[in-house]
Amino acid sequence: MGLEDAILIRTSNTLRYEDNQVLMLDRRQFPEREVWQRCSNYEQVASAIEDMVIQGAGSVAFAACFGLALAAGCYSSRSHAEFENKLFKAAGRLKSTRPTGEYLIPLVDKMLQIAIEAHAEGTDPVQAVVFNTEKLMAQDDELTRKCGMYASHLIADGDGILTHCYPGGALLYMLDYVKQQGKQVRVYCSETRPYLQGARLTAASVHRLGVPVTIVTDNMGAFLMAQGKIHKFVTACDRITMDGHIANKVGTYQYAICANLHRIPFIVLGYDGPQTNTLTAGDIEIEERDPEEVLYCRGVRTGAPGVKGYYPAFDITPPTLIGAIVTDRGVFSPLEIGRVYADRFSREISC
Repeated sequence: MGLEDAILIRTSNTLRYEDNQVLMLDRRQFPEREVWQRCSNYEQVASAIEDMVIQGAGSVAFAACFGLALAAGCYSSRSHAEFENKLFKAAGRLKSTRPTGEYLIPLVDKMLQIAIEAHAEGTDPVQAVVFNTEKLMAQDDELTRKCGMYASHLIADGDGILTHCYPGGALLYMLDYVKQQGKQVRVYCSETRPYLQGARLTAASVHRLGVPVTIVTDNMGAFLMAQGKIHKFVTACDRITMDGHIANKVGTYQYAICANLHRIPFIVLGYDGPQTNTLTAGDIEIEERDPEEVLYCRGVRTGAPGVKGYYPAFDITPPTLIGAIVTDRGVFSPLEIGRVYADRFSREISC
């Protein structure tokens, strides 16, 4: 098995626009079944994002952009004023689906502008949005590869690597480069309740890559560290602030505390770094999902009748607990990430 067998490495392997429909690999059913869900309007795309059919900050953002293309097709025959009004409404709905993600809002806003300009010029707004979204997806794969390449140099031969949730393609590229460098590692995947992304998505992809992988429950991480089985803690993140905080799947913060206590480096796969004007942790909105979701596991109720649930989907880890943030530009201390990306934020602020 090799890199191409790890099917989740590229967003294009799990998401595409085809015949005026958005097709998503249902990650809730993977790896037992590879089921594709078809969406023919933007509301179906929004619901699929909210229902966790597709997951991961980048994948969610691209799916929302394709949803905007569906809306553009639906309203393309309207007057320009009405088209613009309807498309703003569709964009607002799509942006509201997963508020913590770094890429969703700026990418949908970018595609909204592209669609409006195309309609005003008399060209096809659907084609414009789809073309530009697919172009960004291709660029995303290249920056993902670079992020994984840089991260691989932080991994030593014999390392045990703990992951949480699904860190995306950068983890798989990292592991593939590690193999090419002749280093042998073992990956431990936290199951990641309540959707079990670690047990289903990460573990399955790492296994297809041919790297030894072990699934552990969410409450085992500290014990594994105390046993000496973990040498690196590696996750992705859904948002990076200019002052070095990261937002990721809830549970990341407590693992980071444990890793810090055991002097285990926490490596964040930051892909292409901060994307919006998120200056501090206070600028991050933590998505709170339906409390009922934590009372069930894959459709089976695990909570006692009458009890309540609570489900903040993300938490925030401060820079003092992070060893390195790796992006397509290299490896950086979290305290210097603002300086590294100051050029990007200057451009965005001036727009």
